[in-house]
Amino acid sequence: MIDAPLLQLRGVTKRFLGVTALDGVDFAVRAGEIHALLGENGAGKSTLIKVLTGVYLADGGVLTLAGRPLHPASPKDAEQAGISTVYQEVNLIPALSVAENIALGRQPTKFGLIDWRAIRRHAREALARLEIDCDVNAELGSLSVALQQMVAIARALDLRAKLLVLDEPTASLDEKEVAELFKVMRRLRAEGMGVVFVTHFLDQVYAVSDRITVLRNGQLVGEFATAELPRLALVGKMLGREVKDEAGRTAAAPEGTGNPVTAPLLEARGLTRSGAIQPINLTLRRGEVTGLAGLLGSGRTETARLLFGIDAADAGEIHFKGARVEFGSPRDAVQLGLAFCSEDRKTEGIMPNLSVRENLIFALQAKRGAWRTLSRAEQGKLCDHYIAVLRIKTPDADTPIKNLSGGNQQKVLLARWLATQPELIILDEPTRGIDIGAKAEIEQLIAGLRADGLAVLLISSEIEEIVRNCTRVLVLRERRLAGEVPAAELTPERLMRMMAEAHA
Repeated sequence: MIDAPLLQLRGVTKRFLGVTALDGVDFAVRAGEIHALLGENGAGKSTLIKVLTGVYLADGGVLTLAGRPLHPASPKDAEQAGISTVYQEVNLIPALSVAENIALGRQPTKFGLIDWRAIRRHAREALARLEIDCDVNAELGSLSVALQQMVAIARALDLRAKLLVLDEPTASLDEKEVAELFKVMRRLRAEGMGVVFVTHFLDQVYAVSDRITVLRNGQLVGEFATAELPRLALVGKMLGREVKDEAGRTAAAPEGTGNPVTAPLLEARGLTRSGAIQPINLTLRRGEVTGLAGLLGSGRTETARLLFGIDAADAGEIHFKGARVEFGSPRDAVQLGLAFCSEDRKTEGIMPNLSVRENLIFALQAKRGAWRTLSRAEQGKLCDHYIAVLRIKTPDADTPIKNLSGGNQQKVLLARWLATQPELIILDEPTRGIDIGAKAEIEQLIAGLRADGLAVLLISSEIEEIVRNCTRVLVLRERRLAGEVPAAELTPERLMRMMAEAHA
């Protein structure tokens, strides 16, 4: 391995409307190295990659590649400098052939016409470098996702890249396909290429990477040799807390967790979705806040989407009140008494140009159907009730919801679902992006829901929030259920250790 960095970023800063996404970050990749770039949501990974590949211009800092100044103003500039990127979603044209995609934008010509023979020959050579046996005349869209990614890599290498950036390349691959990708990555490393590997899967990091850079909240936590950084220490650096001895540090369970175990309200048995979650069993009961914990990419949101009928399971069963049910859509789940607050408040939650009132009544009106519309008086009464009970700060119910703070928008979304009188509510990152005061109020609401006998499934990337609010916690790791922690054993340290353990 060459010691001098192939790529070096020093003090890179990037701001968006007053928000600092990267704060003086250093990052270096050596030739002949696979370098993992890690961090939770909001860490700055995507912004760093976009600065490196010319999507964003850095506001400050110095970039060099192979010892020469690097100033990519566009992805094309980055490619010409020797940086190629392959994204999780393959950015090629499915309706064109493999050969056409590899040659796209740089087709050779002969006598003023496209030289199709040369295109096919170059495509075979590019795939042969990766030891990929594939018909170059085949339509790209007819291939598996794994093969499409290999074609994208072959195209990237055909640009004579010095540095290859792989952004979540394994997210949609099965274990066999991941193994094949790793063979290619190791082959490129042996050829002296630098590889940046962005992923959420710790098993994969330790299987293939040489070094690790961890970002958190837009800042550099550190660069580490993979072989010298224990998994538990890595998880601690990603989450921003030191792992201490667990002895004598058992957390106090939320009041009321000593109640006798009640009959299951919802049971999932062997619930599975390819590329999203391995077979999972879970039970949710009334009067409990069940936590779903795990690192980003562990399968938390994917599990919630299966339970609520947003995504279809490939296998497994859901039982509600003892009877098997099938949710063909979220509407089926709502009709039975389920509710779901998405983690993506802005995209999947609020309708920004509509009023607080219109946002609040939306789920209840959908549940009632088009022929049982709520009168304006009923809407007003409902809104007045929840604005008062949840202490939603708004001039009135007809104020556009986009004018409210993030915390108050989140309260409106909670009110939307509470108005349907659910028996089970799934809360996916309910306190993300809101201030401390609003966060405390949301947590009080969660405690109130439990006291009222609702079953609550709480998903959060903040370990302390999980420990404070949950009566028991299911830990996911690498899209699998790693285990369950009861209230009496619930500590941040215990959860972090379960997240960090290697998959058997």
